[in-house]
Amino acid sequence: MKNLLLSLLLIMLASVSLSAKDTDSNKTKVPKENNATSKAQEQIKKQQEREKKFAQEGKFYQGPEYDLSYAEVDPAAVDKVPLIEPDLEFDMDDVYD
Repeated sequence: MKNLLLSLLLIMLASVSLSAKDTDSNKTKVPKENNATSKAQEQIKKQQEREKKFAQEGKFYQGPEYDLSYAEVDPAAVDKVPLIEPDLEFDMDDVYD
């Protein structure tokens, strides 16, 4: 009986220590943010600040009162978007057979 309890205790201790080691290794791995991710996070924070401003004011704007300058697109960023050519030879006739 003592051997059974002792072996059970050792197994539990080993499993607890292994699971603790796994959680520690997960915490130490910090992914590196690339430039695009940090830029996206920056834009998200800016948008959240704008939304807080509108929520505090609690005002509905009319057309000329809107400031849409924050939504303007940088032409240099548009040039970096790859052009996707359409597949003009796509045929689905065999799907309906």
